[in-house]
Formats: sequence, C-alpha cells, structure tokens
Amino acid sequence: MNETLRSPAPDAPVVHHERGQRSVFCGLAGIVWLHRKIQDAFFLVVGSRTCAHLLQSAAGVMIFAEPRFATAILEERDLAGLADVNDELDNVVARLLERRPDIKMLFLVGSCPSEVIKIDLVRAAQRLNRIHSPRAKVVSYSGSGIEKTFTEGEDACLAALVPDLPLDAASAPSLLVVGALADVVEDQFATTFREIGVEARFLPARRADSMPAVGPNTKFILAQPFLAETARALELRGAKRIPAVFPLGSEGTSLWLKAVADAFNVQAATLDAATAPGRARAEMSLARHREQLAGKKIFFFPDSQLEVPLARFLARELGMKPVDVSTPYLHQQLLAEELALLSSETRLNEGSAVDDQLDRCREARPDLTVCGLGLANPLEAEGLPTKWAIELLFTPIQGYDQAGDLAELFTRPLTRRSRLEV
Repeated sequence: MNETLRSPAPDAPVVHHERGQRSVFCGLAGIVWLHRKIQDAFFLVVGSRTCAHLLQSAAGVMIFAEPRFATAILEERDLAGLADVNDELDNVVARLLERRPDIKMLFLVGSCPSEVIKIDLVRAAQRLNRIHSPRAKVVSYSGSGIEKTFTEGEDACLAALVPDLPLDAASAPSLLVVGALADVVEDQFATTFREIGVEARFLPARRADSMPAVGPNTKFILAQPFLAETARALELRGAKRIPAVFPLGSEGTSLWLKAVADAFNVQAATLDAATAPGRARAEMSLARHREQLAGKKIFFFPDSQLEVPLARFLARELGMKPVDVSTPYLHQQLLAEELALLSSETRLNEGSAVDDQLDRCREARPDLTVCGLGLANPLEAEGLPTKWAIELLFTPIQGYDQAGDLAELFTRPLTRRSRLEV
C-alpha cells in the first residue's frame, strides 16, 4: 500500500508512504556500538542462537575474547514452558555478575523469541535490581526485529535510561547532547562547546555512574536522527529540545553548533572564532572528494534512518543527486530542518516496499546505491555499485574532522569499481 503526503516544509519533497516487505537488521545490532560506548556496561540478550550468531558476526569479536555482550539462549525447554525462564535468567545473571565484577550496569535486551513467548523483561529487571543493587544496575529494553530497525535499538536503550537519570535542580540552563558518539567525536564537540562558554554533558555517558542529570532547565540536542523515543522521554522529564540539522559535513556541523549557540545566547563572533579552524579543515578534506562525486546519482534504500541527513550532505556539500531517498521511519518533527534543505526534486519515501524500491533502483541506474548487506551483492552483480548502510554507524562520521572520512565512504566504492573495470 502506497500513500503520498506533502511534507510540512513548503519547498521540501513530497513524502511517499510505502508498506511492504522489509530488509533490515534488527535492533540487536545497536549493541555493537553501545557496548563500546558505555565502558562498564554488559548487554545480555535473551534470545536464540541466531541472535548470538548475529551479534558475534556484526561485532567481529570472538566469544573467547570476553566482550561485554552475550546471549542467554532460550532452549526448547524454555520455549515449551518446561522450565521456569525467570529462575534460569536469575541464575545466568548471578553467575555473570560473580564472574565479571567490572560490570556496573546490566542491560537485559529483548529479542524476537523472548517477545513471542512473552517474557516480561521489565519485571525481570526490577526483580534483579532488588537482588543486585547497588552492586550493579539492571535495565531492560527491546531490540526485537519484529518492531525495531537496527538503529532503533539505540533509541530503546537510551529511552530506558532516561527515567532513572538524576534530577538536575539547577536554575541555570544546561546542555545535554543525546546519541552515542565515538569518543574522539565527543571530545571534539566538548572542546568546541567549552570554547563558546557552554558546558556539555552527553547521553550515554562513558561510565554507568556518570550518567547526566536532567531537569526542567535542561536543553538537549540530538546527535542522531533516530532517537524519537528518547526525545519524548526527556521531554517528559521537563527537558527542551533544540531543533537543528544533524552534524554531518561542514555545513551540518556548523548549523548544529549554531543552534546550540543561539539557544545559549552565544555571540556570533565567539562561535565563528571557535569553529573557523574546523570549518577550514572540513572544506579542505571535502574538496578532494567533490570532484569525484559531483553530478553522480545516489539511491538510498531504507535502513539506518540516517538517509535524509546523508542525502542533504551529499547534495549540498558534494554535488551529488539523490534521486530516491527511502527511510524506515520519517520523524518529520525531528527532521524538519533537514527536510527544508532537501531539494523538492528528490523522491522521498517513508517505509519499506523492497520489490518496488528495487524496480525504481534498476530503472534509475544510480552511480551509487546505499543499502543493507542483503541487497548489496545482488545489486553489485547487476553492475550497480553499493555502499553498506551499517558501515555508516560503525564509523565516526559526525563533526568537522570526520567530514572527509564521511565523504570517503562514498568515494571508496566508486574507486574500487573503476579499478576493477577492464
């Protein structure tokens, strides 16, 4: 079923709503970058062997390396109701925390199997908190592929943290940056904010005992476009969102930082002085990629929910032509500033109908297609160069100093293709 609606921004593209077959990772994939970010947290998936294989493959980590994630595998006895799942889960958690005293926060992560057989992980987390607090805090969220795309796993994780964040009762406004960023990117943004006189805190924090406080004088800005539930949870705590584009590329980063500066009444000259060196570095690094990408057509399949900000970056800063941009969910309130910068000539789609989108891709014959791993090989076999969407989540791409790295992710497939051609 397809519907067409006009975007709220008058010059923004028309939004086509598509419903059909999907081809995306589940929300468990977010554990790959979240377990690296929160350095004393452990992610325990309650799921099947398939869940375990997915995590191990996606993370590229062998289990004997003792990563801070694992799967409590549901056996046939659990699925048939012959064993008490809650007793078994309690035993697994007790053994885990005894063996790993470094764990200060334990996430119980729901999966497709655990949701199908109705395991109540919210109550399990509450029960385990009573047992193991204050030694370790236990939190639950769902990463099920039944209802989550892979980036929504992060959204569910952060939203689960918000109700228990400390109360910030200070009368002065404070800044909270929301979304998991690579440590190097977080440090760069923190430095820039200090230079303009704003002290920033980040969610998630790097340590469980350093989670930021939030209150009615908290102003927060999203670093990722897929954090709708987290934004709602923060607003319920009284925090106020700073509307902005997302910090991808030189322009995106500048507008993102300007939104914060405006919210905290920072003088334009102060902001310009703090950002001028970064802008210059970003422009220099983008220039060498612009020649290769300018005029090239790009097609986005719905996958990461980064599609709209990426299309804006590629079109406005590198001269590419986004002919078709599909995203799993289009949060028009969170993306209003991005949509206003996207050409009305771009076809914009919310939802997934893989067969229809494949037909349009083959007809358009784009120079580059951004898609999931399941579609990449078939499209490559048809002569269409591809970029894996999930790579954009595993790579630091936000900020001035990462602008060139972001552009290179799109030039690399074209360079590889040209070298392989005879």
